Amino acid sequence: MRVFVFLAIILLVSSCIFLNSSQNKQLKKAVGVKPIDIAIVPGLPLYNGKWDTLLKTRILWAKFLYKRGYVSNILFSGNAVYTPWTEGPSMALYAEQLGIPKENIFIDTIAEHSTENLFYGYQLAKQKGFRTVCVSSDPFQCRFLKKFAKKNFEDTIYFLPVNYDSIRNEMKIELVIDSVATKKHNFIPIEKRLNYRQRMKGTRGKNISR
Repeated sequence: MRVFVFLAIILLVSSCIFLNSSQNKQLKKAVGVKPIDIAIVPGLPLYNGKWDTLLKTRILWAKFLYKRGYVSNILFSGNAVYTPWTEGPSMALYAEQLGIPKENIFIDTIAEHSTENLFYGYQLAKQKGFRTVCVSSDPFQCRFLKKFAKKNFEDTIYFLPVNYDSIRNEMKIELVIDSVATKKHNFIPIEKRLNYRQRMKGTRGKNISR
């Protein structure tokens, strides 16, 4: 039992070291084109009209990238998928409270899967005239979307995975938004609109209208 616990601890520490190393490499790569015109931030659901830890992490990381000059604009992406609150607009309200100017915030309300966050976010970014685009999210989602980007985009898309140490001191922040403003009427959750097979197709980007 002790051996198992010891091995688990070693594996956890090694994973953290690997992730931190990967995150630092991505940031260093971004410095070469700093500031990137716009960062796409994939959405997450609000529960009872409030943010949870993971959603807070993505928004605080977007703020960090903007305040430190890595990116010039933020695009929050997401429809109402699992809960009635439209993800993109809800995240934007939190971002404004954190000090990101409204004129530097853009919103996509079409995407229902992470691949769609990237695809539709990229389309919107290009429509607005932005040249350099990155994805800002947690490390595992960045890794997944990086593979999708290589197969589906000719342009270089940068990836800036969350560096948790950089936002650790801000995780205690608690904000309240007007969740009524972003709540979707006549909402039907995705599980009742699409079966499992259809949802998995969406996850792989197979439901995208090109």
